[in-house]
Amino acid sequence: MRDLGTGFRYLLKGQRWVARHGKQFGFGLIPGLITLVLYTAALVALALWGQDFVSWSTPFADDWSSPWQGLFRGFLTAVLFALGLLLSVVTFTAVTLLLGQPFYENLSEKVDRDVSPDGTAPESGLPLWRELWISGRDSLRIVLRAAVWGVLLFALGFIPVVGQTVVPVVGVVVTGFFLTEELTAVALQRRRVELRDRLALLRSRRTLVWGFGAPLAAVFLVPFVAVFLMPGAVAGATLMARELLGEETREEEAAPAPVGETVSW
Repeated sequence: MRDLGTGFRYLLKGQRWVARHGKQFGFGLIPGLITLVLYTAALVALALWGQDFVSWSTPFADDWSSPWQGLFRGFLTAVLFALGLLLSVVTFTAVTLLLGQPFYENLSEKVDRDVSPDGTAPESGLPLWRELWISGRDSLRIVLRAAVWGVLLFALGFIPVVGQTVVPVVGVVVTGFFLTEELTAVALQRRRVELRDRLALLRSRRTLVWGFGAPLAAVFLVPFVAVFLMPGAVAGATLMARELLGEETREEEAAPAPVGETVSW
């Protein structure tokens, strides 16, 4: 159980790191803000035209008498919006990381250099287009797995009592695991660790992963909050990735970067 507390401490360490490196925090906000705008627009469109879509896709109910037609289509509209909201939560991190690949790569490298005893950071040696391809491919695989879990948990949520107590807790834990995979992938991909090996690495320290990812999943239910926590989450995941790989990390964190520091891509 000690790993639960250790994982949570890495989450806090990441937030403290970006708080002391204001420029990195500012640049790290950009991808999350872009994703938030896109997702908000999609959810607003779903709220405005979701009922029209349900009516179009259920022509067999056109001749149903009142109130059954309205109740049926109203229920499907609510389910459609709930699924859209669930998928937005599940995929928000993956999409943000994909859009912000150069930003978060830079942030993760600076964290590595800051805490590494020799001041260096591992590099993949791959061109940017190749890194984007690998990141997009692996993110799609993770999103599909998370979506399967999401639909299953959503269906189980209709079970009386269990659906309102046990299922939400399991949902936060499962979402936390996938969030942690996406976040640690930024650092682990630079070390050329493949997806299968990353998953095996995380499963070997499940309680550590849950301690980091479950609290993050809970607050990420509010996308606006997720935008501001994302840079620190990437920083904390980088620190945790170093422990998972057994890399030496300096106990004393470095001082904030000089004001005139430039951001290299």
